[in-house]
Amino acid sequence: MRTKRKIILKKPAKILIGVVGSIFILLLVVCILFFSSRSALIRLGYSKEASFQILKQWKKDYILEIGKNKTLNAAFESQDYLEKNLDHYQKIEYQNQKHLIRNINQLLKIGYSDYEISMILKHGDDSSVSQFAKRKKVRYLEEFFSIPYAKLENYDRYLAYMDEAREDEETTVLHVNLDLDQKDYENSVEVKKFSIDMFVNKHHYLGKKFKVQDLVPIDSKYVVGTGKEKANKEAYQAFKKMLRDMEKEDLHILINSSYRSYQEQEETWNTYQQLYGDNYVLKYVAKPGFSEHQTGLCFDFASTSSNIFANSKEAEWLFKNSYKYGFIYRYPKGLESITGYNHESWHYRYVGKKIANYIEKHNITFDEYYATFLD
Repeated sequence: MRTKRKIILKKPAKILIGVVGSIFILLLVVCILFFSSRSALIRLGYSKEASFQILKQWKKDYILEIGKNKTLNAAFESQDYLEKNLDHYQKIEYQNQKHLIRNINQLLKIGYSDYEISMILKHGDDSSVSQFAKRKKVRYLEEFFSIPYAKLENYDRYLAYMDEAREDEETTVLHVNLDLDQKDYENSVEVKKFSIDMFVNKHHYLGKKFKVQDLVPIDSKYVVGTGKEKANKEAYQAFKKMLRDMEKEDLHILINSSYRSYQEQEETWNTYQQLYGDNYVLKYVAKPGFSEHQTGLCFDFASTSSNIFANSKEAEWLFKNSYKYGFIYRYPKGLESITGYNHESWHYRYVGKKIANYIEKHNITFDEYYATFLD
């Protein structure tokens, strides 16, 4: 019977195995610590890529002290990350923009504070911020951009308008955002999608092929004469409910005009222009494509008790109560500089109860509401 031989390692071999084993254990510990730390950062709200870079840059303790921060996450994900700007990143409000970190770096270089950069980012998109970061440091930054609805791309227009019109900053921002610093009907924006809160004026137009959603015929009993009128279904239903409540108080209105197509507005414009001239149509009639009537959401009302609608009890009732049904007095007296039209006591626009109630409560025009909340 053969006896087993023991393998006896020489001393150098023992040392080598010990070294290799120690390295393996060290690597294992490092891996465990790495994945444990990365998991902790991910749970905190950082992406896998950002977490890896945080650990690579030896910034784990810094991040754990700060906590979740979207701008820091974007910084560590970005190739534009600069360690010297680390403290700035965490103080700047995050915006979802492609070149966020690159633009922050450039704005810091120009000399803007963290607060000012947050303001700049908030009021622009990636393109406008990138363009703004190429220019020298500007004045009147906070004066304009402390206004929530100010637009970064309009900065130069704000300056020019304020200098020319001598208006305060808030009025300037409102007027410029509504393009009131531009000539009527020039460089206008096409509105392509129908919505209850859509905005149409002398700077926002509808194309020839624009289609009104749920356009329905109006019963002839609600219409002046024998005209065949149409309107958006929701607006029409709101009108009928409002009329029923008016009739309970022995008040009666009829629809003099509602939906008009592009072609019909073109005919209206040409007719009034021939009869009364340019000055009249520019004040009272919209060019084809620029009329609210093409939306199917507005009505020109007539009273059955008075030939002058503005003096009728119906006009008084509508002025006080129409908002309860989702309608607004679209062109108020004294606000022609904002709406672009002389006041029309008979012209009411459906915007839905939420918007109508806000406009009534704050005593503003739809133009101001649009500039503040919808644009």
